[in-house]
Amino acid sequence: MTSPPALLIAADGALDDAGAEALLDFVEHLGSRHPGIPVAAGLVGDGRWPLATAVGELVSAGADRLAAVPLALAPDRRAEDALAAALDAVRGDRPGLAVTVSGAFGPGPALLALLERRLDEVLGGGARSPRDRAGVTVLLVGPGSADPQANAEVHRAARLLWEGRGYAGVETAFVSTAAPDVPAGLDRCERLGARRIVVLPYALFHGGPAERARLHAEGWAAAHPDTEVRCAEAIGPVDELADLVVDRYREAVASPVPARAGRP
Repeated sequence: MTSPPALLIAADGALDDAGAEALLDFVEHLGSRHPGIPVAAGLVGDGRWPLATAVGELVSAGADRLAAVPLALAPDRRAEDALAAALDAVRGDRPGLAVTVSGAFGPGPALLALLERRLDEVLGGGARSPRDRAGVTVLLVGPGSADPQANAEVHRAARLLWEGRGYAGVETAFVSTAAPDVPAGLDRCERLGARRIVVLPYALFHGGPAERARLHAEGWAAAHPDTEVRCAEAIGPVDELADLVVDRYREAVASPVPARAGRP
């Protein structure tokens, strides 16, 4: 019986120490939840925990096929190029290794449900009432990218999060690179009449962009005491995220898309 391809989780090397620690916890959790799938993770473009090391672990355990799942909420050309280059290097060292790659997660129903859960947690049980939600404006904060498509996906997620959930509105902001930044996004919410705002990071793990969004929001709130600002948590290493990764893995196995070559 042929063993299943191994799951290679590829994370952005920009993760800070807190995010990297959360990723370690997530990989351990995913392995315990889906014990039949060999899994390892590495950071793209980072020397602390390189992707090649994760591949080496899987190959040493007997894997000759890999399905790579990038931990990405939106397609980003820069990140895709970096992953392609890293996989090029891996295949150069192991020419017999077959590698396929899945796409970014995107704001599907499972991901939107996780974001909604984080909003409910920070607002309390009463926020489940349409009347209570009608007084809440959400500021969805993405990391920001030089790729317009990646930023557009954050706007799409905001629209889908707003649809049918009863919030007064869902606006968008970015931690860096793209506009508006978090203070400007909060200014817009206030101009639209918001008096109760939840800053929701569009991020998988704590630290990094999620932490920067919180710090920016706290600074703005200190200067605007008449507006209530709360900060939600990042999605985190939860069961549903593990299952979403495995769904992407199974899609990559069932309909393999070979890893493309990186740009020269």
